[in-house]
Amino acid sequence: MTKKDAALVPIRATLGATMIYHGLPKLRGDGPEQTGQMFEQMGIKPGRTMAKAAGLAEVFGGITALLGIGTRLGALAVIATQLTAVSKVHGPKGFDNTSGGYEFNMTLIAIAVAMLLAGPGALSVHEVVERRIQRRPWLLARSRPRKALRAVKLFK
Repeated sequence: MTKKDAALVPIRATLGATMIYHGLPKLRGDGPEQTGQMFEQMGIKPGRTMAKAAGLAEVFGGITALLGIGTRLGALAVIATQLTAVSKVHGPKGFDNTSGGYEFNMTLIAIAVAMLLAGPGALSVHEVVERRIQRRPWLLARSRPRKALRAVKLFK
């Protein structure tokens, strides 16, 4: 394990917890309806469906970050939702977060880009799965273990 691997843990934990916290209200109770109405007013249609999709993408991105598996897919989901938030809500308000600006969203995007480039690191569920497959490649694919292992590495 390297310092980089250790450094990725609090980054993943912070992004993961933030995105789950941000996405769950869009999925619970009146969240889909309320967020859907707001989305409709911004021109994002169908609002309720898109609110659920945004909530699922945010929660998915958060879970992948926390666990450290599928982090690159999760990072893409975070980037997509936050770029949409900047373009539709926060962009016109400027950079300052206290004025409703995009400062916070850009921070989330930067963290997600770092995860997209770096992957989850050694302290992750992905690493545990990959080590098990390397020891016993037949667990994933009997006929083509090397090809299956390459696919697992891409899924980081």
